Amino acid sequence: MQPFRPHAALRRCAARAGIARVVAAMEDPNPSVSGRGLQRLRDAGIDVRCGLLEKEARDLNIGFVSRMTRGLPWVRVKVAASMDGGTALHDGTSQWITGQAARDDGHAWRARACAILTGIGTVRDDNPQMTVRAIPTPRQPQRVLVDSRLEVSLDAHILTPDSGDFAKPVLVFCAVDDRERRHALEARGAEVVVLPNPHGKVELRQMLAELGRRGINELHVEAGFKLNGSLIREHCADELLVYLAPKLLGDAQGMFNLPPLSRLQDAATFRWHDVRQIGEDLRLIARRNDA
Repeated sequence: MQPFRPHAALRRCAARAGIARVVAAMEDPNPSVSGRGLQRLRDAGIDVRCGLLEKEARDLNIGFVSRMTRGLPWVRVKVAASMDGGTALHDGTSQWITGQAARDDGHAWRARACAILTGIGTVRDDNPQMTVRAIPTPRQPQRVLVDSRLEVSLDAHILTPDSGDFAKPVLVFCAVDDRERRHALEARGAEVVVLPNPHGKVELRQMLAELGRRGINELHVEAGFKLNGSLIREHCADELLVYLAPKLLGDAQGMFNLPPLSRLQDAATFRWHDVRQIGEDLRLIARRNDA
């Protein structure tokens, strides 16, 4: 029996298909395969060019690149606010600060993500469904809830089963394992992930690592100012997706719960990635300087 020579076989296949050149936008960032496929093509005598529109390709696959290179999903924090940074009145009223076009656009970003994250405060105050409804979508993203002490109501909308073709259980991350509450949530179809922490809070970086292990590439966050602030403080937010309405709310709830600074040099810094008008509102996308 003749030994199998993969390069010769690949060369013959390419010749039969009439392939003389392969143009790739970027190398696969997966460390277990990165560059090897392109090298096999080169070894088979095929002209391989790599790097055409690489920046655009990386943006298109930004979550996959993040998970392959860092083990973490790309975290995008979405906020809707007034021009003076208000996200809700002090009684919690927030529907609707932005217009319909901005809300529909927000659902498009939900649909793009692998998972949608919110916190127990938002579920308690707004009782959201955390699903894509404004636009057609082939699948609903995984829903994720940060609930350190398992306080979510069993009747909360977020626990309503997803009836889509790719339905997944809601992931509930907690820091304190209340077995009775955990079993009740599991009976409702949720999956409870316990991340023990002596401080009684979910360690966000540990949670993101777990989501990365589960194959989550892009994580879309729609939460309150407390969880938003925690993500910023713990350097977990890679991108801010901010919709600004041409309104002034005055003394209102803010976008991020952050401590006061004594030096400007200590400010969390981002760079503008995209700015455009959506309907009557402005959409701002900013990324961490080191992202």
